Amino acid sequence: MGGGRGTRLYPLTASRCKPAVPLAGKYRLIDIPISNCLNSGFNSICVLTQFNTASLHSHIQRTYKFDAFGKGYVDILAAEQNMEGEAWYQGTADAVRHNLQHFNLKDNDHVLILSGDQLFRMDFRPMIMQHITEKADVTIAAKAMPKAEVSALGVMRVRDNSSEITEFVEKPKDPAVIDSLVIHGKLRDNLSDKSDAEYCLASMGIYVFTGKFLNEALDNDMKDFGKEVIPSLLGKKKLIAHVFDAYWEDIGTVRAFWETNLALTDPIPPFDFYDEVAPIYTHDRLLPAAKLNGCTIERVVMAEGAIVTNAKLTRCVVGVRAVIDTGAELENVVHMGADTFESLEEIAEAKKKGVPMIGVGKNSVVKNAIIDKNARIGENCRLSPKGVADGWETPELCVRGGVLVVKKNSIIPAGTVIGDE
Repeated sequence: MGGGRGTRLYPLTASRCKPAVPLAGKYRLIDIPISNCLNSGFNSICVLTQFNTASLHSHIQRTYKFDAFGKGYVDILAAEQNMEGEAWYQGTADAVRHNLQHFNLKDNDHVLILSGDQLFRMDFRPMIMQHITEKADVTIAAKAMPKAEVSALGVMRVRDNSSEITEFVEKPKDPAVIDSLVIHGKLRDNLSDKSDAEYCLASMGIYVFTGKFLNEALDNDMKDFGKEVIPSLLGKKKLIAHVFDAYWEDIGTVRAFWETNLALTDPIPPFDFYDEVAPIYTHDRLLPAAKLNGCTIERVVMAEGAIVTNAKLTRCVVGVRAVIDTGAELENVVHMGADTFESLEEIAEAKKKGVPMIGVGKNSVVKNAIIDKNARIGENCRLSPKGVADGWETPELCVRGGVLVVKKNSIIPAGTVIGDE
């Protein structure tokens, strides 16, 4: 599912849909669910989307190519007008309903529905087997989350000594309701966290339906799985929870995106991109290795094609083709890099026009920030969100969740000062 506007990730979603947002220097968010599917042995994959799809189309077409004998595919199903209506997707359930005609589902087929903006590694086969073994109508992937963090999630209660769901509350706000959903007993004892912390069982937005029942469940005008479809089925159909007790991050906001990326610079990161058994796939760009000259580097993830010269980088994620010039200092920065390399002639021509080269110019200091693709930051700039009100915005810059965002394709003139270092 990648059809949402991604408003909470603005301005990263100003010109691209949420699943196409770059991640970890060289990947896209959409690479995570697709890779999990492929590593689970599933290769009939559809991506449902409707906003700013060009970047996503290009990435998927260049990345996920299957041979003629495997019969695998990754297709994009964008919102479309037809004889039955002209409306765009109104929610997750509505998006699937609009595309049932393309799936050609048989009654005994199984459909796995995923979100396009989460970071996790999961083998879906045990979930499918649990669904079949317990003869469930719907299986929901569930993650034990700290009680203080569940107000923005769907929260469920399961029957004692069973996986059957007996209650489902979408985004509970009442503290008493949240307290009533805290898990106890065997379910709590089986979690990897053996502390006294209180947890609730939250939906990951991942569902398994049988083909026949999916058609039945969507034979109405309900728009969203979590808000409408799932609650409407309680007590009428068999809903079970598949508990996932490993790293999972819902990347829904600019700050969550920034923090999730920077966590990858930890000595032992919470998510392992180095797993060769279940790799995360992405587009092979055939770029040269990153080049560093005279740099001071501490806790940095750097993608191929980056060129960093006599700079100081502390806790940064540096993307493909990123250029960071002499004397620059970056701290707590996610730099997405660039779509192309600039030639020396192009750099010289831009300089004549007073336009900085793509990348971070000489002696500039950037802290607590996201630098989107193709941004041009001139020499001697000082950029930080410190002291800048959240929500502040110009055509080139903004602050969201305490993070300064240098927008895609923006030009920041030499000597620009934003915030208090």
